[in-house]
Amino acid sequence: MLRRLLDQNARHFDKGGWLERFYPLYEAADTFLYTPASVTNTASHVRDGLDLKRLMSIVVVSLAGTIGMALYNTGYQIHLAIERGAQPLNTWQTTIFSALELPLASGDLFACIVHGALYFVPVLVVTFAVGGFWEAIFAQVRGHEINEGFLVTGMLIPLTLPAGIPLWQVALGTTFGIVIGKEIFGGTGMNILNPALTTRAFLFFAYPADISGNVWVAATAPDAVTGATAMANVATSGISGLTNISWWDAFIGLIPGSMGETSTLACLAGAVLLIITGIGSWRIMLAVTIGTLLTAWGLNTIGSTTNPYFELPFWWHVVLGGWAFGMVYMATDPVTACQSNTGRWIYGLLIGVLAVLIRVVNPAYPEGMMLAILFMNVFAPTIDHFVVQANIRRRKARAIA
Repeated sequence: MLRRLLDQNARHFDKGGWLERFYPLYEAADTFLYTPASVTNTASHVRDGLDLKRLMSIVVVSLAGTIGMALYNTGYQIHLAIERGAQPLNTWQTTIFSALELPLASGDLFACIVHGALYFVPVLVVTFAVGGFWEAIFAQVRGHEINEGFLVTGMLIPLTLPAGIPLWQVALGTTFGIVIGKEIFGGTGMNILNPALTTRAFLFFAYPADISGNVWVAATAPDAVTGATAMANVATSGISGLTNISWWDAFIGLIPGSMGETSTLACLAGAVLLIITGIGSWRIMLAVTIGTLLTAWGLNTIGSTTNPYFELPFWWHVVLGGWAFGMVYMATDPVTACQSNTGRWIYGLLIGVLAVLIRVVNPAYPEGMMLAILFMNVFAPTIDHFVVQANIRRRKARAIA
């Protein structure tokens, strides 16, 4: 009303300009006490420069190193095995690579990347095709817009899988991880389990022969193109099972394993970017490291005459298996991890402890990072609940005092 009055009679009624000067105060009071003239048509949100698309894009950029190592190391392991006597696999990848007339040489960077891409890219394409299909279906049923929630998950799933996994298993596992691990909880931001880890867990327990151990190794026999991973060797032989690899090779990622998890160096480079941008919690990463260090040291001190895994030191735990990849990209998932700072310390510490315990004590499963993170995903809300309640009790005690 006052705005209309000012517009119509500004020259005659408000010659001194006082109403014009105090109009913002009047407008603020009117908006506070009554419904404003203009309102948002959708749910209100806190506005921030970091939207979901930017967040997902930064995480994908942080994965660049692991993707690069997935391409290179996959081809490198194939070529290294062939150089030591193994025969090329009778697959369509081998046919295409032969048609390109590139050398089967572990020292040829380009040839290794191309050969690795023939294994990695199809898994990536199937993951995005199947995952995108289910995202679109659920968005249509719920009347939601399709968001970028699957962008990172679609990149993580292929990186957690071995190169030789059948593509139909990739499709089935992705379906389980997206539908059961995410969409039934409400979709992006609502899931309690990491979808990529849920996919890998499903494939591990449903098809253990194809998800564990079935990787290229540097073989000496013509038919030995696949074999046990370094962690499987440690489970049976202890530290002596690592005589064929060096710690630096394991740190860089030049060892057999799932396509994107072998390089601790690439994972740490990604961790730096996630910490600088505030997307990944440094508290969780540090807590996982401390938990792993203390547990490994404790088991080394206790020792065992029947379990050679007890002798594996901390510095080997962090470069083998999916420890670094899980710590950086899975444990720090902002949806499934703890939200309170104190809770993040507890959450990360328990992941580190459980990962080593599952690796060492459980004879059937030498790699424990996946199960440790999934287990703590379930308990993350409980940890946050007790942290919040403890804070409330402390505030009440201070108020009474």
